[in-house]
Amino acid sequence: MPKHSPLSTLRRIALHHQGLSSTAPFGGGKQATLKAIEHLSYVQIDTLAVVERAHHHTLWARIPRYKPAHLEQLLQERAIFEYWSHAAAFLPMRDYRFALPRMNAIKRGESRWFASVSKETEQGILTRIRDEGPLRARDFDSPKQAAGNWWNWKPAKKALEKLFFQGELMISSREGMQKVYDLRERVLPAQVNTREPSLREFAEYLLDSSLRAHGFTSVKQVAHLRQGAGLRREINALLQDRVAQGLLAKYSFEGLPTLFASPDLFESKTPPRHGGLRLLSPFDNAVIHRERLQQIFDFSYGIECYVPQAKRQFGYFCLPILYQDAIVGRADCKANRGSRHLDVLHLYIEKTLRDRDEFDAALAVALEKFAAFNGCETYAILKSTRIAPLDS
Repeated sequence: MPKHSPLSTLRRIALHHQGLSSTAPFGGGKQATLKAIEHLSYVQIDTLAVVERAHHHTLWARIPRYKPAHLEQLLQERAIFEYWSHAAAFLPMRDYRFALPRMNAIKRGESRWFASVSKETEQGILTRIRDEGPLRARDFDSPKQAAGNWWNWKPAKKALEKLFFQGELMISSREGMQKVYDLRERVLPAQVNTREPSLREFAEYLLDSSLRAHGFTSVKQVAHLRQGAGLRREINALLQDRVAQGLLAKYSFEGLPTLFASPDLFESKTPPRHGGLRLLSPFDNAVIHRERLQQIFDFSYGIECYVPQAKRQFGYFCLPILYQDAIVGRADCKANRGSRHLDVLHLYIEKTLRDRDEFDAALAVALEKFAAFNGCETYAILKSTRIAPLDS
């Protein structure tokens, strides 16, 4: 068991497995981008562009010299593919078969969202793409509908998404954030395994992915946003089997769910505390499980861009601030690309820190790098609030 505080040790282990406790855990450049995605099992896609989009931000936080073009190159090389994890994501092509349970469920009609899509519309879209090559949603004409949110999508757009979700279409590339759809047989490499996994194989994939990316896990995290009582039962049975075989151990700490990890998790050397500071994406793999974030890092976080302005507590698009082995606050940022200037609209420091000068120096370095990543030459902190005092 840990000699120091269990939470402090767990935080360091989690950050180490997330690739956030050293400078270049995956190397640099395009191949590091693939290694990172394979290690994390997915990188969430988001369309918000207040600062650089989430998928690029998440990778940039872990990879020196990362460029957004690396992701597009990997997509075109078919080393990764776009599909749904717990949300829209880029996933390793090696894991394609583990997307099949969702694809086949959509084919069986288990999604009410796609119930209105006609077979005629589907066949028309498939025929056009087969004859004309890869197409975008805007390449399809359809009667205009009232402006609104996703539930007002035009019929062709909904049909494209249904064909994508059931695996008949894949995203061959992106033009900005515009998806380019093509037939699966023209995108999916011939050597990729297309056998749907059994329930046990799927549970093994989820468990192994969680352990690899975080170092330890819980039943709830393994099953995060995965539906089906059968799957949860299989995950529980798998965990018990591995504990019985001595491959995993159960750990109990006050205030935490039962954790599962390698039996020697606390016997090996605790990863060192990283001395730097990182601004994380709201959709970063390290913070996207909000309950786990609260339990392990004692940090309550929710993105407020979908909250009416009058009800926002911190701001439209706050970025968690990782410093050493703690998340110490958040920064509401906005990149003004026309003027090449990054505004930190409001900086919140919420943890007591004993090294104020070191923290401020690390923050200045991080903001300068983040501004450059966003195509900005300058930055300014417009407002700062220290919710917790900074000890001298």
